[in-house]
Amino acid sequence: MENNVIDSKIRAVQADVRVWLKENWHVNHSLLEWRNLLVESGWGVPCWPKAWYGRGLPADMETAVNGEFAAAGALGVARAGIRMLAAATLLEHGTEAHKQKFLRRILTGEDNWCQLFSEPGSGSDLAGATTRADLKDGRWLINGQKLWTTSAHHAEWGLLLARTDWDLPKHQGLSYFVLDMRQPGVEVQPLRQMNGHASFNQVFFDNAVIEPEYLVGALGDGWKVAMTTLAHERRSADGFRNWGKVSNGEGAIFEEERAENAIFNEPYKWYPQRAGRVDLIMQRARDSGLISDLRVRQEIAALLILSETAKWTAQRARAAQQLGRPQGPEGSLGKLAGSHIARAASRVHTLLGGAEVMLKGKDSEMQGLIAEILLSVPATSIAGGTDEIQRNIIAERVLGMPKEPRFDTGPFRDVPRGLKK
Repeated sequence: MENNVIDSKIRAVQADVRVWLKENWHVNHSLLEWRNLLVESGWGVPCWPKAWYGRGLPADMETAVNGEFAAAGALGVARAGIRMLAAATLLEHGTEAHKQKFLRRILTGEDNWCQLFSEPGSGSDLAGATTRADLKDGRWLINGQKLWTTSAHHAEWGLLLARTDWDLPKHQGLSYFVLDMRQPGVEVQPLRQMNGHASFNQVFFDNAVIEPEYLVGALGDGWKVAMTTLAHERRSADGFRNWGKVSNGEGAIFEEERAENAIFNEPYKWYPQRAGRVDLIMQRARDSGLISDLRVRQEIAALLILSETAKWTAQRARAAQQLGRPQGPEGSLGKLAGSHIARAASRVHTLLGGAEVMLKGKDSEMQGLIAEILLSVPATSIAGGTDEIQRNIIAERVLGMPKEPRFDTGPFRDVPRGLKK
């Protein structure tokens, strides 16, 4: 009986979506015009609260709504880049003023965002951030440096974690802000990677200003708010498998979307390569004739088993999210599994091509794509929290093992930092 009630509700929602799309969707809309219609209707983010551009539907209804959009060939709200991490964080921790100012423009794509967390001396140890936020004459002055910041070069706003109290333990002295990236005092410099791409930036702050109303959460709650952002980031990490897919529809609105995606996807073009490109393995094995080599077959079998089980873990995480359940261990488990898969794929690619896989250029295998994979895979074990961090999380929070001994308690100003001779 309960399943029948649920099915009936899903069918009713699907019917409502179909009617609305039939009356409103048209390829001659401009992209901004269409997204504003979506925002007003609540169908762009149907599981968000009604007060904030949603319909207050249960999380498990999102799949049904998305299916109707796909069937109609209709576009959704803006989701590329960091913007949906910003939206999720502000929905949970932001003030009414934050939501009023930022959420609509996130969904319409009018504002771009970046995530200002990692620093040269505190990447994996995020709580060791030393970028300063000092209150002076009623405003926060920001000084310091952030690193590995994707999309900072075209972002209007940044999610900033900065230290507001040096006399508290390191996790307690952090606060979370929204920063205007287009102001004087913010300098963005691109970083060139060893695989030839320039996806990341370093960002310098020299007395950049944040008005007091742009503090997110309470003063000193930065760590808690940052964990919300990271939980959503890790939960969506498996989305890199499908990164860069764009619609192929015809019409002005699709042309606008493709132009927008070209900008946003540029920093992420190599993300499929850093995941190891498992999808290329079987064809390469057949083309090389090594599909019958016993050693190669064993390596491929182990890789495909790892890859399929990781997909199931990702599906569990998505199902839990759709049911509105809190973040579970799947995020860290999936992130760590992704690192193992990428490294295993790198080994198999090397077995299949030998030393020639190190060559780049048009005469190399797949025009240098395999070499790019080998150069990109190490990033999987670093970005979004290193493998070591994920193992600590799993050990302590999932398996209940004792925590590692710590030597960085007490006031942060007294914690040793850097190398001392």
